[in-house]
Amino acid sequence: MRRLWLLFAQTVTVGLATLFIVTTLKPEWAGGLFDSAHKIRSASSIPMLEAPAGATPAQGSYRDAARLAMPSVVNIFTSKNAAPMQHPFMDDPFFRKFFGDRLDDDQDKQVSLGSGVIVSSEGYVLTNNHVVESADEIEVALTDGRKAQGKVVGSDPETDLAVIKIDLKDLPAITLGHVEEARVGDVVLAIGNPFGVGQTVTMGIISALGRNHLGILDAFENFIQTDAAINPGNSGGALIDVHGNLLGINTAIYSRSGGSLGIGFAIPVTTVKSVMDAIIKDGQVVRGYIGVEPQDITPELAESFGLKKTTGAIIAGVLKGGPADKAGIRPGDILVSIDGKMIADMADMLTHIAQLKPNTKTKVIVLRNNQETTLDIVIGQRPRAQSRTLGE
Repeated sequence: MRRLWLLFAQTVTVGLATLFIVTTLKPEWAGGLFDSAHKIRSASSIPMLEAPAGATPAQGSYRDAARLAMPSVVNIFTSKNAAPMQHPFMDDPFFRKFFGDRLDDDQDKQVSLGSGVIVSSEGYVLTNNHVVESADEIEVALTDGRKAQGKVVGSDPETDLAVIKIDLKDLPAITLGHVEEARVGDVVLAIGNPFGVGQTVTMGIISALGRNHLGILDAFENFIQTDAAINPGNSGGALIDVHGNLLGINTAIYSRSGGSLGIGFAIPVTTVKSVMDAIIKDGQVVRGYIGVEPQDITPELAESFGLKKTTGAIIAGVLKGGPADKAGIRPGDILVSIDGKMIADMADMLTHIAQLKPNTKTKVIVLRNNQETTLDIVIGQRPRAQSRTLGE
């Protein structure tokens, strides 16, 4: 059976590298770490650069694109102190006499490797959440040889993005591209530090857009698929267009061995920018929530419910006391519209709800016994991923 591999950062223990891979279409996170030229201002008033719209593809060599973007892509080294090892001679006075505190320092130290992208001259660096998750120390290394300690500003596990801050001057911020203008077949370059060999550029094309239902993330999947080689250590690196503009953040691959088989996934810059702005402004991403467990409508389910279409989302469960419960939504209802927008499937529903502001009232339309029912609902605030009980 084919499997989807999420890129963990490369991990070493006292110099010994160990690659962590998560498998299966619904990964169970296996403990530890996973692997612009108009000036604009984000919602957080952080200066960034954005590419002019309507740019045409470059011809011939892609060295200019690589030259522009490579200084903005950094190596990220994270470490996590494991539980101290109990040395068998820890309490022996004879060994204490000769080795002293060195016995106390005998412990495992896990060191992980990933990549990141400088998105602002003010020191903000974007990477994957799984690169920096649970790290005790973060070191960011630039291509010009400078290094700095990084501090996590905030993270969003549901999109696997994190923002860290470094204190250095004259930082080369990357240009933000226009992924909405990207098309299947466009040439793209992936930049990162695969397997710790050093900064590497690989070339491919956009193989697909809007990939979801992959099982990489719990809810908000909307990936750029590319055949540009992405390998462990590339996590958090840049996917750029032929002008050197950022189109996405490299995150995962589909593979049977852990290496690139030509199917890689990147988080699009539209998602990246909205999450980044929210993290910089508020320290977290605030999303709408109604407290239901949704399910896609398969042809079989549509037949059993007597439905002519498979659009919408079946409500399989309702959180007691949650917004949906208070609004009168019941298990078995089929949610077909929210806030005036028709729902295509479960992923579409999650995205629409997440975009609504908490504590605002809106209308939802559900099918109940093949009859449309309109309900008023007050949107709640989506809990953090680790504490969530129901899917939405």
